[in-house]
Amino acid sequence: MDDTLSLLHHCELCPRKCGIDRLKGEKGFCGAGDDAVISHYGPHFGEEPPISGTRGSGNIFFSPCNLRCIFCQNHQISHRTLGSKVPVEGLVDIFFELERAHVHNINLVSPTPYLPQIASAISAARSKGISIPFIYNTNAYESADALRRLRGLVDIYLPDFKYWNDKAGDRLSSAPHYRATAQAAILEMKSQVGDLDSGERPATRGLLVRHLVLPGMVAATEQIVRWVRAHLGKDTFVSLMAQYHPVHRAHELPLLRRSIRQEEYERAMQACTKAGLDNVFVQELESASLFLPDFEREEPFNRNCSEKQRVKSGE
Repeated sequence: MDDTLSLLHHCELCPRKCGIDRLKGEKGFCGAGDDAVISHYGPHFGEEPPISGTRGSGNIFFSPCNLRCIFCQNHQISHRTLGSKVPVEGLVDIFFELERAHVHNINLVSPTPYLPQIASAISAARSKGISIPFIYNTNAYESADALRRLRGLVDIYLPDFKYWNDKAGDRLSSAPHYRATAQAAILEMKSQVGDLDSGERPATRGLLVRHLVLPGMVAATEQIVRWVRAHLGKDTFVSLMAQYHPVHRAHELPLLRRSIRQEEYERAMQACTKAGLDNVFVQELESASLFLPDFEREEPFNRNCSEKQRVKSGE
């Protein structure tokens, strides 16, 4: 058995450390099994400009996720298992299918539960001559030790840094100790790939940190921005997302029943400026509804989302 796949015998890929044997059919918190489950794949134009480029990013959406965010726009596939089981060999075939579609990269969305299968598939695809970059598009709630298995395999890391307050992480995403976990994971990612190679469009290597600004929580955004500057450096690329939209169970908390306000987002942008971050992507607030997918459709995303894409601050 592939040494990386052996991690499934006693699953501790994320801080939950369920310890179950997924190769024997046992299921932990996330519900993932031995084979990866893919809900959708194809060219996607809603990522940051260095990721989508002109021909799109080859997104592969895995199901389920190891978080349970009550406001998740992908809740159809993140909170339950929805899609087709795909063994490692099938995943390799999808990689090459996307490369033949002339996308700029392979974008692995919500990959954490399937890190071992993904590592094996990337290794196999590389041995067969695949030439486009691999992106690990993650919530950052995962083990830094597990991420070390991806060294030399992943070209671009695209992690979220969701919360500064651990109570918020626990309440909104069922993610105890989120902050320290994400910090350790993101530092490991940075050590592997460095800063995003901003001189190239589309990018081929590096780290881009995403942060979704939440209503009433801009103080947390300010803390996260300061941490990024202090520990990752001023050249770190940050995507400051304005696309929060109250969906799924967001109505359960009064604070989350509305979108963010213009003054909140401006305060978040000012925090990036004060921190001295040189590479920040921003969004228009009215673009929020364009990013809402429906995974019950054959094509879940609105192609027009590319029209409201992030732009580099200062340009």
